[in-house]
Amino acid sequence: MTGLWVCVAVLALASAFGLLRARRDGRLRVRTKDDAVRLSASELGTELGERATLVQFSTAFCQPCRATRRVLDEVAGMVAGVTHVEIDAEEKLDLVRRLEILRTPTVLVLDATGRVVRRAAGQPRRADVIAALGEAV
Repeated sequence: MTGLWVCVAVLALASAFGLLRARRDGRLRVRTKDDAVRLSASELGTELGERATLVQFSTAFCQPCRATRRVLDEVAGMVAGVTHVEIDAEEKLDLVRRLEILRTPTVLVLDATGRVVRRAAGQPRRADVIAALGEAV
């Protein structure tokens, strides 16, 4: 009978973790630790956008990174002065460690000065990216 209770408890905890992860995945949030973080054009390897920059950290084996790339390219094409920059996380490990990137894709929304305004771990929705740009612009 004890084994049954252990099994039920493990299933309940795993379900709660899965629901929490699904709820938080891809949401663009403000992180207080990132408030002082600014990224320069030299760190990104390209110029910052005139109004905002969408920075995507990806890896070669990441399937959701491809869909995220399409969403961010589309949004950058819709909004004037916004640039999309994709960074290979494996090539910029020092930047990944400094920004505490734990998974790919991770998306940062930067304002015109390079300050991190929003951050999402996982694939963000198009509407969330557009709303985050409203704060950055």
